[in-house]
Amino acid sequence: MELKVNDGVLATTEQGFLVNASEWNEDVAEKLAEANRIELSSAHWEIIRFIRNYYLEFKHLPNARVFAKAIAKTLGEDKGNSRYLHQLFPDGPLKYACKLAGLPKPPTCL
Repeated sequence: MELKVNDGVLATTEQGFLVNASEWNEDVAEKLAEANRIELSSAHWEIIRFIRNYYLEFKHLPNARVFAKAIAKTLGEDKGNSRYLHQLFPDGPLKYACKLAGLPKPPTCL
């Protein structure tokens, strides 16, 4: 599968994750969000940037519980809880945050 962004075409997996995370930029995130019918707000961007930084720092993706706890520790309890995260990404906060951040599919996600 592929994703058209500006003048380029990026390879994606069958589930729409970028094949090459180094091709990610904010334009790519916007196109991925559009493809997944998500309208990005500043709250979405905060979580997308958080998971990208987490992945770059720790070289792995957390499970959903660790994801929420790490957000709570960094961004505050009001954002590091499943209710808040599901408001932003109703179909799966960790899965869609990773997808829009250009990261691989988390191993714990279906």
